[in-house]
Amino acid sequence: MGTGVQSYISYRVITKTNLPEFEGAEKIVIRRYSDFEWLHDRLAEKYKGIFIPPLPEKNAVEKFRFSKEFIELRRQALDLFINRLASHPELKQSEDLRTFLQADEEKMDRARSFETGIFKKPGDFIQMFKSKVSDVVLGKEKPVEESTPEYEKLKHYIFELENHLAEAQKQAFRLVKRHRELGQSLADFGKAIKLLGACEGDSLEKVFSEVGSKSEMLSIKLQREADNLLFNFEEPLKDYVRAVQSIKATMLDRANAFRQHFDLDQERKYKELNLEKMKFMNPEKFSESETEFSELKAASEEATERYEHIVSVMNDELARFQEQKTADIGLAFHEFAKGQAKLAKDIADAWRSVLPKLEACSSS
Repeated sequence: MGTGVQSYISYRVITKTNLPEFEGAEKIVIRRYSDFEWLHDRLAEKYKGIFIPPLPEKNAVEKFRFSKEFIELRRQALDLFINRLASHPELKQSEDLRTFLQADEEKMDRARSFETGIFKKPGDFIQMFKSKVSDVVLGKEKPVEESTPEYEKLKHYIFELENHLAEAQKQAFRLVKRHRELGQSLADFGKAIKLLGACEGDSLEKVFSEVGSKSEMLSIKLQREADNLLFNFEEPLKDYVRAVQSIKATMLDRANAFRQHFDLDQERKYKELNLEKMKFMNPEKFSESETEFSELKAASEEATERYEHIVSVMNDELARFQEQKTADIGLAFHEFAKGQAKLAKDIADAWRSVLPKLEACSSS
């Protein structure tokens, strides 16, 4: 939609449901990528501990931004994102998801303009991050990290998984590239061998023409298999690389919740000791300090509950993630093996079919 530098892609989102909280059985809305971003960020802000499904990358090289392949890859990734939300036991109940799936453009714009949370602008977060880093560097604050054996094991697994998935995706990308290069080479070879046959004439022309035709036919099959590898093998691996980033974002939320829980708990213990002393040494200020301590204790308990909630939710999410990953990656490798087996058979059948004619030429 639009023209020139103002051009953009819109997506038609079709929802079919029998859930009573929706406006009807079927709804069609038009959404842009930025609408999907809004939904992702809202859910990430509200549902701490849950692995929010990842979005495809925002930026694209300008000359590829409107290519058929890029648009389809992004559409496929957005489709996966929204269906994962719709199948999640908690996220599917989100009011923001319902807004995204059924609000008209005016309501959607109004919802997007209403921001909640601490960070209104990326700069706010950056500034806070800088101040925290400065505190650590200057020795004002020592970072506290959760270090239970179970959590250390989880962190190790996630970082190992990220590295291995990224390497597998990189090699899958190379496979796609090699299939396309070989396909192009066979197409060029097919044309060249046909011209050679036409130059020779007689029986060689017919045989070389058939060899050239087989090469061109196999070139098409290789290009198709390259597309199959891209959409059904490389892209699922890439999606899980992004999914690991979502898990790491949740781990950051957990780390922040742990620090807040730890800091408030330490402060509570310190104030509790001082309160006991003040009861005897400074009775006049005891009442005021007791009120402050009660507020601190309530905040500490709330922080502890928040941290424990994230830990509990993450445990459930990890089980769901492992189950889904096994199914999705298993399917991707099945599609890979099936495609490679078919391609190998097609290549063998094609060259086997011209062998008798080539043998007859070489013996005559």
